[in-house]
This record gives sequence, C-alpha cells and structure tokens, in this order.
Amino acid sequence: MKKIFFLLLIIANSVTAQNVDSLFVSANNLYKESKFVEAIEEYKKVEAQDLVSSELYYNLGNSYYKLNKVGPSIYYYEKALKLNPLNEDVKNNLVFAKRLALDNIEELPQTVLQKFNNNYLQKLSYNQWAIVVVVFSILGSLLFLLFYFAEIPSKKRFYFVTSIVSFIFLFSSLFITYNQFNTSKKNKEAIVFAEKTEVRNAPTLNSEEVFTLHEGTKVFVLDAVDNWKKIKIADGKLGWIIADEIKLLNNF
Repeated sequence: MKKIFFLLLIIANSVTAQNVDSLFVSANNLYKESKFVEAIEEYKKVEAQDLVSSELYYNLGNSYYKLNKVGPSIYYYEKALKLNPLNEDVKNNLVFAKRLALDNIEELPQTVLQKFNNNYLQKLSYNQWAIVVVVFSILGSLLFLLFYFAEIPSKKRFYFVTSIVSFIFLFSSLFITYNQFNTSKKNKEAIVFAEKTEVRNAPTLNSEEVFTLHEGTKVFVLDAVDNWKKIKIADGKLGWIIADEIKLLNNF
C-alpha cells in the first residue's frame, strides 16, 4: 500500500507541475500578444498554488506596468527582488515603475554601516546567505579533514590556515544570515495600493490628517490596531493608514 501511495503522490506532483508549466507558458504567450489582463489571470493561478519565483513576480510586474497600474507593478517588482536581489532586469524595471509614482520622498541620511549593509550585504537574500553558510561549512570541514590526514608539515599548515579562514567566513555569513532574517521579520514593508490616501495621527477617521500618500509608495508597517496600520515612510514621518489601502510585501 505504501508503494502505491508514494506512486500516486509522485504522479499527482508530476501532473501539478505540468499544469503549472502549462499555465506559465500560456500566460507568457498572452503577454506577447499584449493581452495583459488575461496574462495576469494566468500568472495569478500559478501564484495561487504557492509555486512562486522571481520570474513569476517579474512577469506580473511587467503585466501591471503595461496597464499603468503603478501600485501592483511596484509591488510585484519588489516581491521579485526579495526572492532574487541580484536580478538586474527587475531592478531596472522597478526604476521605471517608480517614476510613475507621485510621491517623491527623500530618504533619511544613512550611517556607514547602513550604507554597507544596503549596498553589499543585502545584495543577497537571507536564503542565499544560508547557501553561503552551507558552502563554507562543507569547505571548512573538508579542509580540516585534509589537515588531519596530511603528513607533510607544509600541507598541514596550509590546510589548517585555510580551514580556519573558512570557519571564520562560515560564522560571519551565519551571523549575516541571522541578521538578514530578523531584519526581514521586523521590517514589514508594504506598498500603497490606494490611488490617494490620507495618513492620520491616530487610528480613527476623525483624527487629524498629517500627510498624503499615493499609489506605489513603499511604507514600513510598525503596528496594527483594528483595521488600521501604523506606518513609517522613508523620510521618517509616522502615521496611521487604513489597512486595506496597503499590501504587505513580507510573507511573515
């Protein structure tokens, strides 16, 4: 019975994979034919099966961009970058999409460490840093074994030094992975989907309006009360926004 069950499971997974591939190809063909609404519907069917990828989000972003949907296009480009921060095509298209957004928010000055983190460490996602950890753990272990079994003193010194260096890189990349993961959990980013929305100083409709945001602007979610989210924008301003007018990027 177990063999039959596993065989059926393999067949089911194979059929699902074929269906997803078929949907993705169909969506790509619709996009090429400039049928962007229909293409989005097909891409969404793939997304609904939790078989997401940077390429899927990139194609969704492109489809929404062709329809001049600023919020959704920026949202999906940002989602694509979270899965693959090194994707240059996504970065370039995100620049063009942001030019359609009305809000021009000047970011707060960054410290040297913040600049280093943004310019270098965040080039990889925490999942990609985890792969670096695995690589250095295997490399360090192999070099230590070579050191242990080597008989020539010069080779033992070489293997010992390189294994130590590998373990230093291992622990450094492990720390970066842990830090990037925690940062992703704490920094709940979202994109404004409302064409125009008023941000208030308290989570009530009769509270004072402090500033206005438009579709496509990225915000950081700090807190939630009922159907309100406390947000922070790039220039440090704080306020409360109706939860339905933004969409979270993070999956936590």
